[in-house]
Amino acid sequence: MIAPRPGDPGPDVTLELDVAPELAGEVDRDLLERVVDATLASQGIRGPVELSIVVTDDAEIQELNREYRGKDCPTDVLSFSQTEGPGCFPVPAGAPRPLGDIVISYDRVRAQADEYGHSRRRELSYLTVHGLLHLLGFDHETESDREKMRREEEAALADVPRV
Repeated sequence: MIAPRPGDPGPDVTLELDVAPELAGEVDRDLLERVVDATLASQGIRGPVELSIVVTDDAEIQELNREYRGKDCPTDVLSFSQTEGPGCFPVPAGAPRPLGDIVISYDRVRAQADEYGHSRRRELSYLTVHGLLHLLGFDHETESDREKMRREEEAALADVPRV
């Protein structure tokens, strides 16, 4: 559960985090909870909501990318919404709203952190926010959408150091 900030009712979030065993020491749960909290708060989402984050490797995310998107290559982040598209169902009043699942390749986290010159913590945070914004309906198919999503990402990451 993500605790609200003092003086702020904050989102009511149940976060399930699944990290590949070999990556357990690389992932800071508290950091991910903070960026999820910041992203939901910035979007006015109070909850209760449920969210799943899986941190894995290129091989597993490539398999998912091939199966669900028809692209036989690894990617950095995949988002599987439970609020839109097939498989959605109404949520009873008072029950947590399932947002969906975010799958992140830690191999891409390492490579992109090096490429962009910032920390792995920052890159993992960025990919978490990016995936969550997709679950909330954001996209980047047009330049206007890309700019709007980028502003939202930066706002949610304001407190995450780049190094």
